Amino acid sequence: MVEAFEVDVIDDRAHLRFRDGAAHEEPAVTLDAFLAGQSNATAVRIEPGDDARALIPHLDRLALVEVSFPTFRDGRGYSVARILREAGYAGELRAEGDVLVDQIPLMRRCGFDAFAPHAAVDPVVLKRSLERYDHVYQKAADAAVPVWKLRHG
Repeated sequence: MVEAFEVDVIDDRAHLRFRDGAAHEEPAVTLDAFLAGQSNATAVRIEPGDDARALIPHLDRLALVEVSFPTFRDGRGYSVARILREAGYAGELRAEGDVLVDQIPLMRRCGFDAFAPHAAVDPVVLKRSLERYDHVYQKAADAAVPVWKLRHG
């Protein structure tokens, strides 16, 4: 069963969202700017190489954490998502940049619930990608039970 998603247009770009409510549109400040004094911001952007753990004491004040994917080959953002979700972050977690449709299912498992890909994503292809596999093989930030645990209790 595929979770419903919405397509919003913000700044002439399509955003995919797997969460209720309006998309957070406040521009995100860099992690360095946030930590250096822009602590009144409610949206922070994480770049590759930033230590997302620095946000943990501030998670209750953030409505959006935007994680940059400058290239689809850079997987550090997956770890950022999992770190923040496991630390209790419940706000919008958006993957932005070179996000490919076949990456979205795993990004969802790591904790992302919003996407701002540079290239358009066909909703039909995305739906098929999300429906492709009934079982997962490893534990992640979501509640899916790995197939080996289903088999062996």
